[in-house]
Amino acid sequence: MPLPFLQVSPEVARAINEGRPVVALETAVVTHGLPAPHNLEIAMRCEAIVRAEGAVPASVAMLDGILRVGLSAEEIERLAASRTAVKVSRRDIASARVLGQSGGTTVAATLVAAEAAGIHVFSTGGIGGVHREPHDVSADLPELAQARVVVVCAGAKSILDLPATLEALETLGVPVLGYQTENFPAFYSRDSGLRVSLRVENVEQAAAFARHHWQLPRSGGVLLTVPCPADAALAHDEVDNLIREALDEARKEGIRGNQVTPFLLSRVAGTSGGKTLSANLALLRNNAMHAARLAVALSHLPVPNP
Repeated sequence: MPLPFLQVSPEVARAINEGRPVVALETAVVTHGLPAPHNLEIAMRCEAIVRAEGAVPASVAMLDGILRVGLSAEEIERLAASRTAVKVSRRDIASARVLGQSGGTTVAATLVAAEAAGIHVFSTGGIGGVHREPHDVSADLPELAQARVVVVCAGAKSILDLPATLEALETLGVPVLGYQTENFPAFYSRDSGLRVSLRVENVEQAAAFARHHWQLPRSGGVLLTVPCPADAALAHDEVDNLIREALDEARKEGIRGNQVTPFLLSRVAGTSGGKTLSANLALLRNNAMHAARLAVALSHLPVPNP
């Protein structure tokens, strides 16, 4: 169903119409996920990486109540500098429209926009999932089950209950692929100790998998998990200890709801001496590269039926 307040940039629209590779990029990482100046720098860097690999970047955001797919450098700068930008998930799109708000889109909201625009590859850092305490469930998961998009990520955020998140993905019928690995990455860490549903050796295999998956009735998203680069990754046990300390702080300070994730990420970045921030930036760049290569491979295959 077309969205009357979805606006696709001319460059992105042309690429989609011509069947050229396009990669969607979320912007909650710009408005809420990373501190300045890293937020702007990584957004621009990921766009440049996508272009260098032969695809067209399509950053997604709400700007003045319009769901935008494909942003100019000035518009990304505006988001990065904004002190009033809201965090937009699926449930918030209509309210941002009514109130004329601007904000960064989460995985869930970016999936809505990507599928509506006809984009089948999306790069992000890590998806949301089932939280450890309390056991909230991210809107990313049901959206993944519905949108015919391959989400390239470094697994789920380490702050989550990873076994419960994988169980939820299985229940929703979302395949979890491991790029050259049998193990589910844990965002900052390369290995969570959990298994993916299928190992793929290259982006061509992942593209072929997506094509066949989308031939099934009522099929939705595919998760392609790419481990954080080895030279930036942290040991899983080290990260887990940092997260447990941050969770204790969150409980004491009464942090709840959608404020939990940014609070935990910020605390863990501080207590790790910046190592988690470095890992986050490295995996974002790595995921953008692999997403672009996947989009190129997918563009050579038949377009999935609506």
